[in-house]
Amino acid sequence: MNISKTMQDAIGEQVKHEFYSAYLYLSMAIQCEANTLPGCANWMRLQWQEEIAHATRLMDYVARRGGRITLEAVDKPPSAFGTPLKMFEQVLEHEQSVTAKIHELYDMATSEKDHATTAELQWFVTEQVEEEEQATQIIDTLKQIGDHGPELLVLDRQLGARQAPAAA
Repeated sequence: MNISKTMQDAIGEQVKHEFYSAYLYLSMAIQCEANTLPGCANWMRLQWQEEIAHATRLMDYVARRGGRITLEAVDKPPSAFGTPLKMFEQVLEHEQSVTAKIHELYDMATSEKDHATTAELQWFVTEQVEEEEQATQIIDTLKQIGDHGPELLVLDRQLGARQAPAAA
């Protein structure tokens, strides 16, 4: 059974959001590099890669269901994010907005009784729980240690140790 045009277009919009997320994280990585926080830059670059993988997964899914995504222009992300704490608060806020968009897609698939899309989107629902949890943990740590000093350098090293997850 082919995917509906409505669902295809809604997923296409999510693909655009995923590419924007990638751009946002890449912009954050650039600021981290400029602020001599290579570990934070590594964390953001891995997020950038994950977002590209998410967009690709959605495009591939639509193609397997007989649809086709039309790429749209991606908005320019900001280039300044403030302190590390403020930056990671923006990460959490952004991930919460992505979660809301995924939930809307899931609800649409449910209302269309599109069980295949509902099953595919369940992976994204679970992924968003992880994304928000990671950002919250980093924010909590930054609130405890502050935005500068030796503790920040320790956190930066920890974030630099993060490696790309195995392909989903």
